[in-house]
Amino acid sequence: MCWQKSDFDVVPPLNLGDLDITTDEFILDEVDLHIQANLEDDLVKEALKTGVDLRQYSKQVETELQRIEQASIKDYIKESQNIASLHNQITACDSILERMEGMLSSFQSDLSSISSEIQTLQQQSVSMNMRLKNRQAVRSQLSQLVDELVVPSTMISVILDSPVTEQEFLEQLHELNNKINFAKELSFRETLACSDIQDIVDRLKIKAVSKIREFILQKIYSFRKPMTNYQIPQNTLLKYRFFYQFLLANERTVAKEIRDEYVDTMSKIYFSYFKSYSSRLLKVQYEDVADKDDLMGEEDTPSLKSRNTIFTLGQRGEVLNPTELEGPILIPHAAQRGESRYPYETLFRSQHYALLDNGCREFLFLSDFFMVAGNSALDLFNSIMGKTLSMFLKNLSTYLSDCYDSIAVFLCIHIILRFRAITAKRNIPALDKSVSLSLQTYRITNTDLERGQLLFFLVM
Repeated sequence: MCWQKSDFDVVPPLNLGDLDITTDEFILDEVDLHIQANLEDDLVKEALKTGVDLRQYSKQVETELQRIEQASIKDYIKESQNIASLHNQITACDSILERMEGMLSSFQSDLSSISSEIQTLQQQSVSMNMRLKNRQAVRSQLSQLVDELVVPSTMISVILDSPVTEQEFLEQLHELNNKINFAKELSFRETLACSDIQDIVDRLKIKAVSKIREFILQKIYSFRKPMTNYQIPQNTLLKYRFFYQFLLANERTVAKEIRDEYVDTMSKIYFSYFKSYSSRLLKVQYEDVADKDDLMGEEDTPSLKSRNTIFTLGQRGEVLNPTELEGPILIPHAAQRGESRYPYETLFRSQHYALLDNGCREFLFLSDFFMVAGNSALDLFNSIMGKTLSMFLKNLSTYLSDCYDSIAVFLCIHIILRFRAITAKRNIPALDKSVSLSLQTYRITNTDLERGQLLFFLVM
């Protein structure tokens, strides 16, 4: 029976590549490498140099290794307890390190949570800092608002019970005025808190206005008493000028009432005083004065031998001396007791210096107490002094209509001009109009020119 080879009987060779260790080339290469490594060993080199039999040397080395191995085993057996103790210590250290690892892991987790907490606290701190700044920003305004809204019991008791002349009343009146103004401001803003204090503030305002009105009117009425030096109560009113300011800001009808009452009272006082003073001054005037018969050019002129001093200047010009010009005014009853007589220009100087002094003081008082300036001050001054000034101009016009004393006329003109300079120096414009009217009254007519020529001739 013949067998034929099938395709399964042909086995192709297996190619293992670098893993094929059956090849002769690989075995030879490995042997060469081992031989080369052994030849490079120091002991082998030494043995080859000394010519030692390698088989014997190999047995010797093997015996030495066995001896060393036995010695090592004995050493290990001898140190077995120490090795066991070391093993236990290593095991204990390992457990300790394991616990430390757990603790460190716990610490790490705690630190992570603390870090998140610190971040949260930092955010809260920033938020709190912002709120603090916002509160500080509104603190001053809110504090002022609360202070203005609160009406202290001290203010209530002082306004209701204390006299207006007390310093404490004046201080609390300032505070009340501030609260009234603040309440008005809040009402414009429609602030609800304003209604909490509005009622009590209004009641305190009414009480304060009533007490101030009564006090000022009593001072004004005291001017009317005979022989009263009205400058003293005026000075008292100036100490309490804030009273009128308070009335003007909070109760204009009462302020107008006080102003009108003062104007009416002082107008009558000045008019009565200067009317009486002027009439009494005329009683101490020289009886021997120039008349129309003493002028040149007049028909039927009598002899001037007995009247040769009428147009003599003499000491009459001394009235323009600054010391005399601003000297004390004449006291009529004292001059009458001494039977003294004065020329008209001396009486004129005394009369108008009294007007100048009182007018300047009155203008300053009106500007300070009633808080007026400019045209308002001039109008208020004229409402008080207008009647008196009209009387002055009327008396002056009456005197000039029948005056033939040229020296007196020209001296009076110079007196007015000097007084006008004084008012300008004192910065008092209130009397400028009256001075201008006086100068117009003294306008030089044809007859006045004749008197001037005569005066010029006599002086030369």
